[in-house]
Formats: sequence, C-alpha cells, structure tokens
Amino acid sequence: MSLDDVKEKLIKVFELFIAKASSELPVDVVNALNQAYEAETSPFSKSFYEAYFKNLNEAKAYRIPICQDTGSLMFFVKAGTKFPYLNLINEAIVEATRRATRNIPLRPNAVDPFTHVNSGDNTGLYVPFIEVELVPNDDKLQVYIYPAGGGSSLPGTAKVFPPGLGLKAVKELVVETIAKYGPNACPPLIVGVGIAATAEVAALLAKKALLRTIGTRHPNPEAAKFELELKEMLNELNIGAQGVGGKTSVLEVFVEYAYRHPASLAAAVVVGCWVHRRGLLIVYPDLTYEMPLYAR
Repeated sequence: MSLDDVKEKLIKVFELFIAKASSELPVDVVNALNQAYEAETSPFSKSFYEAYFKNLNEAKAYRIPICQDTGSLMFFVKAGTKFPYLNLINEAIVEATRRATRNIPLRPNAVDPFTHVNSGDNTGLYVPFIEVELVPNDDKLQVYIYPAGGGSSLPGTAKVFPPGLGLKAVKELVVETIAKYGPNACPPLIVGVGIAATAEVAALLAKKALLRTIGTRHPNPEAAKFELELKEMLNELNIGAQGVGGKTSVLEVFVEYAYRHPASLAAAVVVGCWVHRRGLLIVYPDLTYEMPLYAR
C-alpha cells in the first residue's frame, strides 16, 4: 500500500470517527443519563430527560448530529513511537475534519477572532486542536475526540491563587462557576477540574479530565475524595436538567492535577453538557481499528 493510499485510509477512518462521535454518545454517558432520570422526582425535569432520549435515538437512527452545535473538534492523540505512519496523523485529521463538515454535515464553527470570518470547514489556526503524546515502544494510535460545544465551553474558567488559600479556594471557584454558568450550559453537566502550577496547564488538564469514563475515580485517594466532595456540593445546587431544577446538576466531576510551584496554585474548571460527546479510536499498524466506547 502506497503512502497516499495509507493517508486516504486514515482520512476515511477519522471521518467515520467524527461522524460516530457527532451522532452517538458513549455507553457510560447514556447509562449515567438513565440513572439520573430514574432518580429524578421532578416531573418537569424528567420531561427534559425524555426529550434527551428521543433526541439520542433519532440521531443514532438517522446518523445525524445529536446537537445543532457540533462543536470545535479537539483531538488528544497517544501515538506509539512504533506506529508506522506518525507523519500522516495531523494532516489526516485536518482533512477528515474538512470532509466531515461537508458530508455529515457539521456546522462550521471556526471563526477568526480578528476578522470574524468563518473558515467554513471547521479548520483554521489551531483548529481542529490536536495534541500528540508519544508513547514509547507502542505500535498503535489511541485518539480521543472531544467536540467542544460553545455553550458548555462558555463557563470555562482558570485562576491562580496564593498557595496558602489551598484547596478551599479551588472548591469555591468550582462551585461559583457552576452556580453562575451551569444553568445555561445544558445540564446535567460533566465537570473537569485541573490543578497545577500555571493556568494553562490547569486548563489543559481540566479539559483532558472530561475524557475519563463516568464512575471512575482518580487513583490518588485524596484526589478521588476531592472529586466526590465537589460532586456532592454541585448537586446540592439543584440545577437539574436544562436548569429547571432537579436532583442531578452534574453527572460527574473529574479532577486531574500536576505538582504546583511553591508560590502558586492554579486551578481551572471546564464543563461538558448532557450531550457529552467524546470518543476513543484505536488504530493498529495494519490500519484496522476499533471504537470501544460505543454500544456494539
């Protein structure tokens, strides 16, 4: 197979992946929504869940996007250093984004902040966002996709605190952010929290936290305890589905952290809406692939 053939194969696989992530939710997200529906006591809030499920069924049946806001596409790639086509990954993802915009179709969401001109194909400077992490002695690709919707991206917040304020300041930032912006971000929400030495690292960690499976806990027991404390506090806000009030304001809270500087404590909060579109694509050296997060 020539390199041009390999590139075309990768483009087609990535385009299929984008289509899957746009029209279908992972199993863990669907299960969490069902559990929230069963636990809900407000008839008004339950009616929104029923609309959610109808929306999901129609999108899956007709292979169309779940939401009219198809997001800004973000790709987090764990690339094995022995994968034979590392040099083709970025170009294939960008071209797949162009084709997916035309063929699915996706709403064009890439706008130059200075000229206000929409590129029309969801590509542009740093769009789609692609992060590549090299994995030594591995021969496969693991590609996570996250279509970041505008409404759920709006609450994104990062702040640097004097370290003496400690995790109490992080808790206050999370609760204040969700209380202020959460009702308009299409709840119930998935919340990512990043803690680090600098704001940009905290923000990236918070975004990557959203890629975790609902119900999992951080391997550090203290971080895991912090996740559960935040989840309990946020659900006490009684935001409910679409902000109309109810038992479940957040489906999950995930925390990721890096060691901080002795003189700074940075924290970031990012939000995913009920349409928590994330996916995982695994590509093997022979270009066979799987998407393990979705129902068989």
